[in-house]
Parts: sequence; structure tokens; C-alpha cells
Amino acid sequence: METYTAMRHFADSWGLLAMTLFFVAVLAFTLRPGGRKAAERAAEIPLKED
Repeated sequence: METYTAMRHFADSWGLLAMTLFFVAVLAFTLRPGGRKAAERAAEIPLKED
């Protein structure tokens, strides 16, 4: 039961902070300058002829 309590305490205290930081990092990566061009190139990959 001590492992469960320790994991629960970690999730309550630092888990939310870690998930928030991860979300902000993904958002910043997505909205960075030059990201639109890279996303458009990636979206066209299935449409290219081999």
C-alpha cells in the first residue's frame, strides 16, 4: 500500500505540473515560426506519387 500512496502523492503534486509543461511544450512546438510550412509538407506526403 505504500507504493500506491507514494504514486498518488506524486501524481497529486507533480503530475499536474508535468502534464501542463508537456502541453505548453507541444503547443509551442506546433505554433513555432516555420511550423506551418513543415505541417503542409507533412500533410502532402500521402498524396505524392512514388
